[in-house]
Amino acid sequence: MSPATASALRPAPADWSQWLSLGPLQDWMDTQGLGRGAIEDARALTGGTQNLLLRFRRDGRDYVLRRPSLHPRPGADETMRREARVLAALADTPVRCPRFIAACPEPEVLGAAFYLMEPVDGVNISEGLPAFHANSTDVRRQMGLEMVDALLTLGTVNHEAVGLADFGRVDGFLPRQVPRWRRQLEGYADCPGWPGPSCLPGVDDIGQWLQDHTPSHFTPGLQHGDFHLANVMFRRDSAELAAIVDWELSTVGDPLLDLGWLVATWPRPDGSHHARQLIQPWHGFPVVEELIERYAERSPREVSAIGWYVVMACYKLGIVLEGSHARACAGLAARDIGDRLHQAAVGLMRKAEAWIHGT
Repeated sequence: MSPATASALRPAPADWSQWLSLGPLQDWMDTQGLGRGAIEDARALTGGTQNLLLRFRRDGRDYVLRRPSLHPRPGADETMRREARVLAALADTPVRCPRFIAACPEPEVLGAAFYLMEPVDGVNISEGLPAFHANSTDVRRQMGLEMVDALLTLGTVNHEAVGLADFGRVDGFLPRQVPRWRRQLEGYADCPGWPGPSCLPGVDDIGQWLQDHTPSHFTPGLQHGDFHLANVMFRRDSAELAAIVDWELSTVGDPLLDLGWLVATWPRPDGSHHARQLIQPWHGFPVVEELIERYAERSPREVSAIGWYVVMACYKLGIVLEGSHARACAGLAARDIGDRLHQAAVGLMRKAEAWIHGT
């Protein structure tokens, strides 16, 4: 997973040869007709916390390889296959995403499923604003609006027409959300030393409110599943969004959850974030009301229940981040990171309560 705090916690492995051998990759590329000769200029890139990225060149063409980490969570190969599938399906749509090249769904070649895509020429601003963007409030405002426009474009995709009719279970999608994430939270009890769900303030009441106010209907569509500033790249010399990245949580469900996720993870007016200082300077970026208004003006989807989607995003992301705290309590992750993400989870629950009570 690549939650909104991940970019500060995901240094690229210094020695990529520990997790990838070029010989088998070269042989596999030969069978796919993907160039000839040696792989050159290989270097690790930063990526999601659960995945590894390698950029390289072969026969005059640049590639990026993406595969699960050396110690993947259960189902990592299937997640990789789903991500490759959705990128392939989006190749001929207006959605801006990395261009898919080829995939190896089985682990025999590299020890895990993987796929190849074209590099994206752009910057991830969660790692710092380039001078072009930092020097213009107008540019920063347009960047925020570009985020919404990217969601609007994704919302126009006919998932059935692009071959993703079976990519998610639409029936009962929204009512399943709270029970699914509550089970995940309770599952952390397997981590010795974790104090339990009560360490997240209001989590029971928030879950109950969500169940009591679940929207009765929605328009199904493709959703990214983890849409926030750290999962997009912008052009280096403009406010234009270059690509949405990290599609590992994508599914067919309710696209309004992506808008709720964007709002839930959007920095405060001073640029601070639920986990850390995210972007400076922040002045000029739209406030959340402007993001919602732009989506409402340009989408056929009804956004009157957007509060529910924001609260749902806070609830889900808070539970996801709490998993790192639980593992840290059990000695399975760094304690400083676990404590930091616990505070982020607490902040998200408080944000959820604020949305519920309109404060």
